[in-house]
Amino acid sequence: QVQLVESGGGLVQPGGSLRLSCTASGSIFSLDDMAWYRQAPGKERGLVARITSGGSTNYADSVKGRFAISRDNAKATVYLQMNSLKPEDTAVYYCNANAGAVLPTGIRRYLEVWGQGTLVTVSS
Repeated sequence: QVQLVESGGGLVQPGGSLRLSCTASGSIFSLDDMAWYRQAPGKERGLVARITSGGSTNYADSVKGRFAISRDNAKATVYLQMNSLKPEDTAVYYCNANAGAVLPTGIRRYLEVWGQGTLVTVSS
């Protein structure tokens, strides 16, 4: 069906930068909104940034001016550029996408898909 594979997480010092990538693969006939969510220990998963197929974006207030979401439709990839990172940005970051997929039965269906998550740790 559809798979999302994330990369780019890791350990970074406060004030540093990281770039996350997420690539969709599978029997996709359309890739609509794509987004990044994050979940810190003991907290609920929340939206970080979202981008439509046309390139419109929205961000959580806590990351505005520091993070930038972008996408390459030809590569079915969404990126999250994270600058001026803070310890409170430490979390598992999940890629999310709304995709049109062809099921093994041949039926076309719109699905919400999640990646496996990538850990971002901001610490000195």
